[in-house]
Amino acid sequence: MTSQKAKAASPWKWPVAGISAAAGLWLVVRMHLMGEPLWALAVLSLLCVGFYIYLSSKTLAARYLFPGLAAMGVFVLFPLLYTVQLSTTNFSASNLLSFERSRAYLLEQRLRDEAKTFEYSLHAQGDQLVLALSAESETDQAGAVTFASAPFPKSQAAQNVKATAASAAPGAALAMRDVVANRATLQGLSIELPDGTQLRYAGLRQFAVLTPLWKPLDGGGVQSTATGKTYSPNEKTGFFETAEGERLQPGFTVGIGFKNYAKLIFDEAIRGPFFSIFVWTVTFSGLTVLLAASLGTLLAVLLNWDALKGRTVYRTLLFLPYAVPGFISILVFKGLFNQNFGEINMILNALFGIKPSWFADPILAKIMLLIVNVWLGYAYFMLLCSGLLQSISSDLYEASALAGAGPLTNFFKITVPQIIKPLSPLLISAFAFNFNNFVLIALLTDGRPDFLNTKIPAGTTDILVSYTYRIAFKDAGADFGLAAAVSVLIFAMVAALAIVQLRMSKKSS
Repeated sequence: MTSQKAKAASPWKWPVAGISAAAGLWLVVRMHLMGEPLWALAVLSLLCVGFYIYLSSKTLAARYLFPGLAAMGVFVLFPLLYTVQLSTTNFSASNLLSFERSRAYLLEQRLRDEAKTFEYSLHAQGDQLVLALSAESETDQAGAVTFASAPFPKSQAAQNVKATAASAAPGAALAMRDVVANRATLQGLSIELPDGTQLRYAGLRQFAVLTPLWKPLDGGGVQSTATGKTYSPNEKTGFFETAEGERLQPGFTVGIGFKNYAKLIFDEAIRGPFFSIFVWTVTFSGLTVLLAASLGTLLAVLLNWDALKGRTVYRTLLFLPYAVPGFISILVFKGLFNQNFGEINMILNALFGIKPSWFADPILAKIMLLIVNVWLGYAYFMLLCSGLLQSISSDLYEASALAGAGPLTNFFKITVPQIIKPLSPLLISAFAFNFNNFVLIALLTDGRPDFLNTKIPAGTTDILVSYTYRIAFKDAGADFGLAAAVSVLIFAMVAALAIVQLRMSKKSS
């Protein structure tokens, strides 16, 4: 029966393979034409491996592994390698473009001559178009036509068109939506007036004399048509520069090796905040896990006490912080800790006459973060420990009672040793989670208050992941290369924690 099914499915095998191959090759060609030959080669290699696996009769087992491995390569390995590659470049807000695009952008810059600027209207003549030009400085009546161009086709190809003097518009003007629809054609036009003046497209309403600001030079440089200054591409900095170091914007992306990593270690203006943030990240994660696990374990032990009445009600109430979405709890706490109107300061002011500046003082802001994070995490450990406590034999506690041991002795001599081993991998995973707890920082303090006199803005309550976000997307000039370097370091740390967790999981099994 299996062979019959295989024969029935065989007619579809090659048509599907052919269609898939055509689609894959189209994608590879498109990537190559877009200037990405390495990625095109990678995709082509992946396609070849896939076709070999699914078309060969010798790779039956690999057919089940290939989708998972391919997905891992696309969604894990590719972002990782791309981030590593990005960390070795100067890719930033001022160096977004490639060299070719940056140079082309400069060469496309034009200076409009306001004295030779003409308003225009677009008119249709059969399947062709005509421009009616009027100069405000040369007409006595608003809208009077000064020149009319020769008809030109509705094509996007660049073309030169001569214009002659005219006394009336050539028919009704087209609406603005038609002008927009023919914008590509207008951008390719060069209008020659009777005196030889060349006009180019200067917007949806004007043609004007446009003088290039830069002219190309051999070797990839550019020269200013106004000052005559020469700017050559500097492959080390990624800018067009003069001999004196004067730079042009935009720059272009170049490889800079490990300079971004060197900044984090040797640049004093960056190193200080970076190491402070690193120490706080480790401290924040470690204290959160320690306090949340301790509180969760204590509550689990109390709720496991048979003599306690209403345990189900208490357990439900204590579980609520874990059931409520985290971002809602964070925003609620943000209001509670408000210095002027928050309920926490109102209570402290009524009892002790103080109103702490939770968001302005670095130490208080860190304490606030720990309080909120422990509140959000203790229920998780309470649930884990509640389950682990059920696996402890009651004979141990009976023997302890016969020996005259008290509750503290039972807790530290029986309960903790019995649950610490299976709980250790989960403690490490919780540490790794809080190591990258971006949501809490972003919603509660946004990393502030900031360090003073830093080259790159950084906050005293930032952790590494929020610091990376600020470098890449907020107020640090969108320095994607430096942010990628920090991301690689974060990945290395979290990967090391994952390895430790796996080894501890093996030991506990």
